[in-house]
Amino acid sequence: MLLVVNIGNTNIRLGIFQENQDIITWILDSKSDWTKEKLQEEFNRTYKLYSIDKHEITSITIGSVVPLWTEKVADALEEIHHQKPFIVTNATPSFVQHSSPQMGTDLYANAVAAQTFYQGKKLVVDFGTALTFIGIDENGKILGVTITTGVVTAMNALVKGTAQLQEIEFTAPKKVLGKDTISCIQSGIIYGYLSMVEGMIDRINNELNSECTVIATGGMSLIFKPLTNKIHYVDQLHTLKGIAELYYQNH
Repeated sequence: MLLVVNIGNTNIRLGIFQENQDIITWILDSKSDWTKEKLQEEFNRTYKLYSIDKHEITSITIGSVVPLWTEKVADALEEIHHQKPFIVTNATPSFVQHSSPQMGTDLYANAVAAQTFYQGKKLVVDFGTALTFIGIDENGKILGVTITTGVVTAMNALVKGTAQLQEIEFTAPKKVLGKDTISCIQSGIIYGYLSMVEGMIDRINNELNSECTVIATGGMSLIFKPLTNKIHYVDQLHTLKGIAELYYQNH
């Protein structure tokens, strides 16, 4: 079995894969003050909770956009499993082509997963801490990236910067024009971002002179998919699958 770890700015998502199929996945908060010892305790607790025999995990791979966490998580897992995790980066060889040394590992993994599982030109929309769009052609060449503020990031900035606002649930109100503060903000965030996502998809399709297959991932993707027909697929494990593919292509 392969243990796959995706370290993001907000969450650490882990998954156990066997023969390219995910068995179980779970999330840790990467904002928490985890020590190596606490991480080891948490990993062992999760294994016990899901009846996972740690000895059956024969390989470990990590993709990360937070260097501080990469070493900490890798060290914790190495001590538990007595094997060194394989760290994937944007320089890890694959059949996806890119020319940017600045590309985040998550974006690269998104492109690898898209090229592995979908045909033609692809566009991956990642609703993470940042909202990102990455285009990939039919041959696996990365055509470009767009990055803007993520949905949760924008909401948190609005709530924290306004004294009288409380934390607001992420749900789409029935009408665009709200009648109370909460529905007004929900509309502005959900429908405002939806309009941006749909507009960006249209602009990218026009620029590429193609109708891309659009795959959405990230925690907020499930909220936006029912509101539009421009997103064709939602896969919250898309990035994790890309990291797994990078491991498989190099072993």
